[in-house]
This record gives sequence, structure tokens and C-alpha cells, in this order.
Amino acid sequence: MNRRTFLKDTCVACIGLASGAALLSSCKTMKHSSGTLTENGLIVPLKDFISSSTPELRYHAYLVVRNDALQYPICIYRFNEQEYTALYMRCSHQGAELQVAGDRLTCPAHGSEFDRTGSVQQGPAGDALRRFPLSVGADELFIDLRKQS
Repeated sequence: MNRRTFLKDTCVACIGLASGAALLSSCKTMKHSSGTLTENGLIVPLKDFISSSTPELRYHAYLVVRNDALQYPICIYRFNEQEYTALYMRCSHQGAELQVAGDRLTCPAHGSEFDRTGSVQQGPAGDALRRFPLSVGADELFIDLRKQS
């Protein structure tokens, strides 16, 4: 093997490993669900929030619900066993799909930022995100898509 081939092959391998590690770590932190769409809303199993089933249960701080019937996903933040918030991931500024970055939702188009309750933290957006009322059952959340809170 000549030097040029060796350098090319090792560079490709290094880039591949670095990209793969980045993808794996990003998948680990974000949890997705499709939920079950009903006539009035969306049902999401509470078990989808569980991140590890060791003797001490650990939970994801949020869950992104993507369903083919919805134009934009819904981000559900978990505060505790009974307190959640469901936010429509559509920027109130110009309608771009938001991205989840931990306890913030950010707009890739113009940089608006929203907190876990949907309140604007940084403009240019001036209005809060659309929030859906939800109810917590024994083993599921029901998100009422007919209204906003």
C-alpha cells in the first residue's frame, strides 16, 4: 500500500468513526414516540419516558411525538409524575419546525428560543408556542388536540 492510499483510508475511517459516535450519542439523548391518534387527541404511553429500567427508574426529560397525521411534532416535557407540558414544535414567528436542545426549543430559521413551558426566551418570535391541554392517566398521557391552553 502506498502512502497516499494509506492516508486516504485512515482519514475516511476516522471521519466515519467520529460521525458514528456523534450520531449514537445524539440518539441516546432524544426519545421519539408516534403515539396513538384518536378522534380527539393523541395518546402517549408513559413508559415511553423511561430511559432505563434499573432498580431505580430514570426518565427522559422530554419526548418528541411524531405522527404522520400531524404537520409538526409535539414536544412533551416531563416535570414530575403528574406534571407535563405539550408544545407544538412550530415557531410562532414564521412557522419553521423547532429543534429540541435540552430544556430549550430553538428555531433554525431565525434563532428564536422557547423554554419548557413554551414562553419566548429570545426573539424575533413575540408569541409563546401553542400548548395543548393534557391529562395524566395511570399509564398514559392524553393530549387534547382540539384545544390549546
